[in-house]
Amino acid sequence: MLALTPVITVSYEVKSAFLFLSILEFTVGVLANAFIFLVNFWDVVRKQPLSNCDLILLSLSLTRLFLHGLLFLDAIQLTYFQRMKDPLSLSYQTIIVLWMITNQVGLWLTTCLSLLYCSKIARFSHTLLHYAASWVSRKVPQMLLGAMLFSCICTAICLGDFFSRSGFTFTTMLFVNNTELNLQIAKLSFYHSFIFCTLVSIPSLLFFLVSSGVLIVSLGRHMRTMRAKTKDSRDPSLEAHIKALRSLVSFLCLYVVSFCAALVSVPLLMLWHNKIGVMICVGILAACPSIHAAILISGNAKLRRAVETILLWVQNSLKIGADHKADPRTPDLC
Repeated sequence: MLALTPVITVSYEVKSAFLFLSILEFTVGVLANAFIFLVNFWDVVRKQPLSNCDLILLSLSLTRLFLHGLLFLDAIQLTYFQRMKDPLSLSYQTIIVLWMITNQVGLWLTTCLSLLYCSKIARFSHTLLHYAASWVSRKVPQMLLGAMLFSCICTAICLGDFFSRSGFTFTTMLFVNNTELNLQIAKLSFYHSFIFCTLVSIPSLLFFLVSSGVLIVSLGRHMRTMRAKTKDSRDPSLEAHIKALRSLVSFLCLYVVSFCAALVSVPLLMLWHNKIGVMICVGILAACPSIHAAILISGNAKLRRAVETILLWVQNSLKIGADHKADPRTPDLC
């Protein structure tokens, strides 16, 4: 049986390094997702029509801003308030459950993005599949509304289950004067909430895998067709397939990494009481959404143009400032 040495307390240097990393990840994640949100929200302010993809990215970036806030609170709670030898505090458990719920909402939104890519890019030969793809491309706002409604229902169920079990655990701990038994009851309650929130995300993950798989099959079929007809490497459909799959496959890889980190963090937190291991897992969880936000920016034409515009503005501002300093004929206002 695997046994890890409990690391109940950590040194000041480790805490400082973890907090610095958490602040860095929080800053990068907030900047990247706030950029996606503001670029698309600015079109709303100017009353410009948003495409279906922009609408999904707007919702996804807003969700991930909240996700990064929860992960930063998790890092602060873990660093200063939660001791490994004590049962998990209600505030720390609440942060974890809210993170799982928000992560589930993000998964649903990414599933909508995957379905949109599949309907817009994939080539379908069957009439029924072609009709389904056309329906999906027209019903993206309704899909988003349905995903949010389903997420709200799951959120209400998860929070109701969590707080009811927390109340039962608190009542039991008041009447049962047994520290070890109380600790086991608290662990079972947290395990149940974690498993319940994980199972709820299975339908959205299945939809994501199916739509991504259809897109991969369509890419393979398109490449065989293009290989037989022409040798032109500048094929717009091929480039669209590759950009979409880059975004979806990267999300799948990052989601698997973050899910494994979350899965490993539970026994590290509850059984082995290894604080350094939990800190590493939290750092991985915070890095994955930031990386995917950067990939989304690089794969979206409108966001890339916005980045280029900002960089050009910064470059011109620096050049004007340098010319102003270098020009000795600049009048003295004093």
